Amino acid sequence: MTANPFAWSFRAQFLTGFTLCVALLAYALYVQFGMLMMPCPLCILQRIAFAAMGIVFLVGGLHAPRGRVGRAIYGLLVFLAAGAGAGVAARHVWLQSLPPDEVPLCTSMGLDYMVEAMGPLKALAKVLEGSGECAKVDWSFLGVSMPAWTLVWFVGLGLGALWAGLRRR
Repeated sequence: MTANPFAWSFRAQFLTGFTLCVALLAYALYVQFGMLMMPCPLCILQRIAFAAMGIVFLVGGLHAPRGRVGRAIYGLLVFLAAGAGAGVAARHVWLQSLPPDEVPLCTSMGLDYMVEAMGPLKALAKVLEGSGECAKVDWSFLGVSMPAWTLVWFVGLGLGALWAGLRRR
């Protein structure tokens, strides 16, 4: 195998994508349980998107279809999950950029309670409205907040999956 990941086989690229998703989710769990920082509802939705991407990466990597259509389908499925995650992450970054007087009020309800009380669609709409807890910046690396980093990962992994699925072999 070459050192250039763009030249790797579909299987290697997708299993690497799976490994990266697992690593990102493991770090999120470390932040939650090791650093005792509870995730807001938007963070939980981003974790769900990474998990969905990871599952498709794993299945695609294990299956490793030989035909272009099969690889393209896996690439597009990861890209769709990444797009959904990127949308949530972009909304999260936007909420964090608001001036303090424009930040929505805190909901103080957990995501599981909102789903149970309102149903999944109304809860999702409420979560995407955002709240004060989602606007707090508790963690940053190189001056960039965690939602902004997740946005970078969603874009990178989504485009990587599209590349792996659509490139000529």
